[in-house]
Amino acid sequence: MAALSFFHSVAVLASLSLLRRLDGGAAFDPHWRPATATWYGSAEGDGSDGGACGYGTLVDVRPLRARVGAVSPVLFKGGEGCGACYKVRCLDAAICSRRPSTIIVTDECPGGYCAAGRTHFDLSGAAFGRMAVSGGAAQLRNRGEIPVIFRRTPCKYPGKNIAFHVNEGSTPFWLSLLVEFEDADGDIGSMHIKQANSVVWQEMKHVWGASWCIVNGGPLQGPFSVKLTTLTSRRTLSARDVIPRNWTPKATYTSRLNFS
Repeated sequence: MAALSFFHSVAVLASLSLLRRLDGGAAFDPHWRPATATWYGSAEGDGSDGGACGYGTLVDVRPLRARVGAVSPVLFKGGEGCGACYKVRCLDAAICSRRPSTIIVTDECPGGYCAAGRTHFDLSGAAFGRMAVSGGAAQLRNRGEIPVIFRRTPCKYPGKNIAFHVNEGSTPFWLSLLVEFEDADGDIGSMHIKQANSVVWQEMKHVWGASWCIVNGGPLQGPFSVKLTTLTSRRTLSARDVIPRNWTPKATYTSRLNFS
């Protein structure tokens, strides 16, 4: 009986571990999952300007251009899902290609199709049409809401390294950063910053979307090193002295690193 009890415990633990992985512990679950999808903007367009993740005009240019998507709250995760990449594929063999559309989360779509509890993608017109067979994009868009399957996929930004945009309104006492072009997981679980001549990593606070900030009682002293940890697989990367001493709001500073 003791042996049976032992093996039962092992089986239960293994099942719990699998459930945790399927619930988001694994970055790139190979299994496809059901969802629904719609599209917005112009028929062949790149989607909305800006969005709830705060990427601003980045959504209008490559490599994000025509790959943007808004997602329901269950995937948006209060902004922590920003930057995650998904493959989305429709299933009707008469109109849908077997080729999925790869999208980057740049926005949230609350209410309606994206009501709480639903798993929904609201794609740019171009990304939605890309799921169709050749010549069938307009016909697919005419269907409105469609059933799809989706799965996480690694983000890929060839030739790009992680960049840190200093948000407008930042001061020496309140510094806010937005992360751009993060390969692999794409999402962020935590960020820390280290001031000049310091060995202490100070934790930053998630503000909204892909933006994080630090509030300091005295003036912050650059250059700053930034350490980020991904939300999904908890990988860590540290960019040393990536933000210079004479930083300015609305400037973007590119590191020499990225997740492989």
